[in-house]
Amino acid sequence: MRRTWLWLCVLASWPAPGAAQDYEAERRELVQEIARDFRDTSGHTGREDGSEAMLAAMLRVPRHEFVPDEVRRYAYENRPLPIGHGQTISQPYIVAIMTDLLDVGPGDTVLEIGTGSGYQAAVLAAIVGRVYTIEIVGPLAASARERLARLGYDNVEVRPGDGYDGWEDHAPYDAIVVTAAASHIPPPLVRQLKAGGRMVIPVGDRFLTQQLVLVEKDETGGVRTRQLLPVQFVPLTGGH
Repeated sequence: MRRTWLWLCVLASWPAPGAAQDYEAERRELVQEIARDFRDTSGHTGREDGSEAMLAAMLRVPRHEFVPDEVRRYAYENRPLPIGHGQTISQPYIVAIMTDLLDVGPGDTVLEIGTGSGYQAAVLAAIVGRVYTIEIVGPLAASARERLARLGYDNVEVRPGDGYDGWEDHAPYDAIVVTAAASHIPPPLVRQLKAGGRMVIPVGDRFLTQQLVLVEKDETGGVRTRQLLPVQFVPLTGGH
């Protein structure tokens, strides 16, 4: 392995922006479980270990701040949780693998489709320079914007709206992550992806098997897609 659990324990003591220092032991245990999941699914994803930056972000971001009070006691279980309006916060392993597959770092700009409560955006914000995120459910967009600001994630900009068409004003993006299942890969998102960039998106019908798909755009603008894992996401909604 490329890291030790001693290293993880040290990182766990780093403060998350604006967050009280509680649930540290639960976050450590969750990251250890995520590391096991990476090894178990490496035959599908090609990722036996997560990156140090991603693991550090998962250790620092206070997931309990991104779930409703009534399910807060489950915040560090490795499963999705309801956040209202028929939406969910994704399973932590799924957040971790989607983040890791983007291969992003400091200075990169990422577009997220489907803000939800803001957890995925916060994990990305701990790694990259700037995150732009779109949420179609107005109340969720408003609460996520307030939450991210309160916790000190000042490199995230939230916009309410239909994410199918992306956010042209800030394109091209180094990476794009879609946190709801689409019936197909939206062409506007492919166009807004920078040459050499990556997009991770669940594709499939709500009631059938969905696949987590990695989209890679090469330096000439050619696009390659690869199915990685069966997943289950709420559907991408909107005009398309």
